[in-house]
Amino acid sequence: MTKLKIAVLGASGYTGADLIRLALLHPQMEIVALSGERKAGQAVDAVWPHFKAYPLPDLVTAESIDFSQVDAVFGCLPHATSQQIIRQIFEGPNPPKVIDLSADFRLRDPATYEQWYGNPHAALELQGEAVYGLTEHAREQLRSARLVACPGCYPTAALLALIPLLQNRLITPRNITINALSGVSGAGRSLKEANLFAEVAEAMHPYGLGHHRHMPEIEQELGKAAGEPLYISFTPHLVPINRGELETITVELTDGQSADSLREALAQRYADEPFVHVLPKGVAPATRMVRGSNHCVINVFPDRIPGRAIVVSAIDNLVKGSSGQAIQNFNVMFGLPETMGLEQAPLFP
Repeated sequence: MTKLKIAVLGASGYTGADLIRLALLHPQMEIVALSGERKAGQAVDAVWPHFKAYPLPDLVTAESIDFSQVDAVFGCLPHATSQQIIRQIFEGPNPPKVIDLSADFRLRDPATYEQWYGNPHAALELQGEAVYGLTEHAREQLRSARLVACPGCYPTAALLALIPLLQNRLITPRNITINALSGVSGAGRSLKEANLFAEVAEAMHPYGLGHHRHMPEIEQELGKAAGEPLYISFTPHLVPINRGELETITVELTDGQSADSLREALAQRYADEPFVHVLPKGVAPATRMVRGSNHCVINVFPDRIPGRAIVVSAIDNLVKGSSGQAIQNFNVMFGLPETMGLEQAPLFP
């Protein structure tokens, strides 16, 4: 089979780098174009020395890429930037399929997007078309999609844990509280004082209190699963690790349910999934279980407060929460084995 030609936009960021890392060992991918606006003209190994051993095209500007000559584009750009470039791609000749890792096409309601991101959406016709690419819950739509909006990292961990519980009415849509912790790579590679080593080492802190941009995305998809609008309490925290994400979620049980019944429901839903795993009873998920891999680990524990349970979910924010999930979606879109290029085991220690 001829390899599929791919382009990676935003290849000078952490997400783009991890996508390159995974694509290099994907047997049906050929990287033919890499963009990095501020690094255009540089060799990839000048930006990412760990790619020195691999023949890769130099970084260029996105506008210089002939998208008619590629099969798929991975957009690893900041929000607001992606929608402009992706619209131009689809207006051009022989447009490729696009897997977008930004937030630009995740929200279905244009007013909600404008409220949370500060500007009107510039590609409304594409926003309505985009498939929300939480792979385990979107395979049928992905098979015919030409534009996929990959979920954010925080939503991925939360939605994998909660969608089956809401769909089966095992928990109520009320009083869902998500406390999330993420590594520093989740903040991107741009220079920010708050991300300096002395600022983040030996410390942790919450941010986006009561108003984080992943909140409407989580509420949108959980509301769809519940069959009614809902609101969540969501508090993210920055922790001094490079990669990894863990969420501790408290939920309200419906009548007759328990932590054990929730765990059993999740185990049944994900029994045949290659990347989502419900751990043995009593084993707490940890980021070290998934680091560097496309896996998600989940478990459920009884809360001391009657009628409540604690759901814990862990992923690698750059893989299952970003580039790995994007490649998983790519595989489904092109009819390839879903695990292709994603078989690497977690890295520990």
